[in-house]
Amino acid sequence: MSTLFLLGPLLILIVAVLAMSVRILREYERGVVFTLGRFTGVKGPGLILLLPVIQQMVRVDQRTQVLDVPGQDVISRDNVSVRVSAVIYFRVVGPEPSVIQVENYRQATSELAQTTLRSVLGRHELDAMLSERDKLNADIQGILDAQTEAWGVKVANVELKHIDLGENMVRVMARQAEAERERRAKVINAEGEEQAARKLLEAAQVLAAQPEAMQLRYLSTLATIGAQNSSTIVFPFPTDLASLLRSAVPPAR
Repeated sequence: MSTLFLLGPLLILIVAVLAMSVRILREYERGVVFTLGRFTGVKGPGLILLLPVIQQMVRVDQRTQVLDVPGQDVISRDNVSVRVSAVIYFRVVGPEPSVIQVENYRQATSELAQTTLRSVLGRHELDAMLSERDKLNADIQGILDAQTEAWGVKVANVELKHIDLGENMVRVMARQAEAERERRAKVINAEGEEQAARKLLEAAQVLAAQPEAMQLRYLSTLATIGAQNSSTIVFPFPTDLASLLRSAVPPAR
């Protein structure tokens, strides 16, 4: 009886020690293990056994994380004030440096993203921000990835979400777009006049080469006029008759 009385607390102690020692890491998790405060390795996934009190473990999630960068006030290269927000996709590829080299890799990445966003966009004009988003995304992603590599963080993608303009700038851009459309309309109209003039010149050269063609064109025009207005009577007048009459009439003395 006394033996059972002694084994009871011992079994409870063993169960408690096992409960403190056993860790289960999921497939996307890694454990950074410290023994007496010193780094001793990265473990996982699966079942992990730790020495209670002597060893501690920090869990690291290696899934892709989404970081929403709050709106930043940016002054573009052409002195236009805009507010820009972005989203960043990153993941931890080095569990050890993400725990040892930086206190909070997520917060550090967020702060770095905000300063990089202001720095990169401030070197571009407003038109480039609106029309070259893919290039700007790649530039920001490259800078962030290079600086977070020491933390074991891989920045996979950066996307600019919103570029908010002031009401005055929106009205200015609307007037600019309207003026651009009017300019294009005038250019297209001028190009059409130029092409029509060239075609008329080519037609005149063809008709001048064959006088009979001019007569046929004259008759075709009369037929078109008669078909459009049936109440109009058109009498053909030979084009060479006027020159014959002028030659027959003697000049005045």
